Amino acid sequence: MHFAQVRNYVFFRSGNTEVATDIAQETFLKIWEKQNSIQIEKVKGLLFKIAGDLFISHHRKEKRSFEFFNYYVFDKEAQSPEDEFAFKQLKENYSRALNKMREKQRTVFLLSRVENLKYTEIAEMQGISVKAVEKRMKSALDHLRHFLKQ
Repeated sequence: MHFAQVRNYVFFRSGNTEVATDIAQETFLKIWEKQNSIQIEKVKGLLFKIAGDLFISHHRKEKRSFEFFNYYVFDKEAQSPEDEFAFKQLKENYSRALNKMREKQRTVFLLSRVENLKYTEIAEMQGISVKAVEKRMKSALDHLRHFLKQ
């Protein structure tokens, strides 16, 4: 009933039809999970609120995952063409490794490495224990080591 409206709302914010469709579907999934506790007359507003929050969350995740290489400045004059090519390959492999990493691992990894947050801060933010953060970080680093070794 409101799916097209929610998808269009997200599309206007993102400019990407795939992202808009995914977020709209996730929005309706969240509504379905909470169907017993929602008042029918407030559904439309809740749909747009959830969709907006999911879009912001999605945008932040994407931004974090690729900020790493924006901070690194590659001095082209001091490097050979082979070095430039190797750096470009590393950058592509790193991006692919991040994309293939499980979301929970990627989030902890990026919060730690890009945002420079402490494990206690990450645990508080994510609503998990510090041990869980440590475990996810170890898994993320193992994933990167394995993926970048190839």
